[in-house]
Amino acid sequence: MILRKGLKSGVLGLKKRDYWHWIEELPQSDTCGRLSHLSVMIQNTLACNKVITAQGRGRYFLRLALNRKSIASAAQHLQHTQKLMEWYDPLFSVLGNEEHMEPFLSLLLVVSQSTFALQLQNASFLDESWILPICAIYQTVPCRELGMVLRYVDGRVIVIEVLPDSQTEIDEVVLAGDLIDEINGVSLRHAYNGQAGTVLSRIKGEPLEFRIIRWRWKNGEVFRPLIPYLKGVQERVPNFQLQQKPRNQERLQDTPQQDGRLLYSVNYLGRANVGMFGGKEILDVGISKVRKSNSTPKEVFLDIRETEVAVKDKESCEVLFHYLYPDISSVGRRVDNKRVFALCAIDTGGTPDTKSFNCFVFETINHKECEEMIKRIAAGFKHTEWFV
Repeated sequence: MILRKGLKSGVLGLKKRDYWHWIEELPQSDTCGRLSHLSVMIQNTLACNKVITAQGRGRYFLRLALNRKSIASAAQHLQHTQKLMEWYDPLFSVLGNEEHMEPFLSLLLVVSQSTFALQLQNASFLDESWILPICAIYQTVPCRELGMVLRYVDGRVIVIEVLPDSQTEIDEVVLAGDLIDEINGVSLRHAYNGQAGTVLSRIKGEPLEFRIIRWRWKNGEVFRPLIPYLKGVQERVPNFQLQQKPRNQERLQDTPQQDGRLLYSVNYLGRANVGMFGGKEILDVGISKVRKSNSTPKEVFLDIRETEVAVKDKESCEVLFHYLYPDISSVGRRVDNKRVFALCAIDTGGTPDTKSFNCFVFETINHKECEEMIKRIAAGFKHTEWFV
């Protein structure tokens, strides 16, 4: 408000000015001809493709200047640039009035001593709003189909459905109504129809990282600047509904979690080497071998992640062993005991010429949880692909 107060319009009053317009007009080099610190911030702001309006760029610049403890330098440079000072009415402005400018500059110098850590990557709504949405990072494995149905509305990419049994549903991160902001660092702020698919085809075979803007804000309601886009989706897809939570998230609240992931409490019964074949037909052999060994069961946590399965000690949470999905060949259980299951994985200690498989056997609390774990692990290595 202070930066805008008393700011005159442009030539003949036809162009409405904002404070960003004089910021970008500030001298671009210091007395030695080098690019000044302030100019570097201006160039960084112009290079941000997530903001396009003067309002958005001004907001981005202020956040950047606060982070770099340089908020006062812009006002100081303005003070020494007479042609830009003339943009402010000396009677109605703060920056154009010498009496008001000095105490305001003193306050900015005090503010510049404070440490700020304002988000800059999450800038896609600065054109519309000071308030930023909740942003999440979604990392997943290379796969043929993620299972997200997308709709493009005015340059925004909205997820309108997460398909059942897809990789996205298994990962339990993205919800219908969320917005895809980036894919592997490529901004989709002004996306054309089909751009998300084009980006994915260029990075085929690489691990994927999405920057997701949540439809739900901190108060539990829809993030207000997103409402016009969601209405646009509703007009084109009448049956579209915001997804409140992942379909698979109907579990007890006291179930252990880590970083938002579910940790299953199971008994680890042991492992057995099953030779050179790791298909599902060998699981019965592995389970029988482990049972006959009469080894002492160990209480562990089974951490089923986006890219791997990890087994952790229940007391120390130390990782006992872990396998990426491409190294898991099969998973399943016997019909005579529906609480016991096994997964077969390649023996990482062997050589390519002497490749063999190990069978790891676990016992769960009940048969429903056993079935759920099997499905999640099976879906993980089913959807995982490494392209050559």
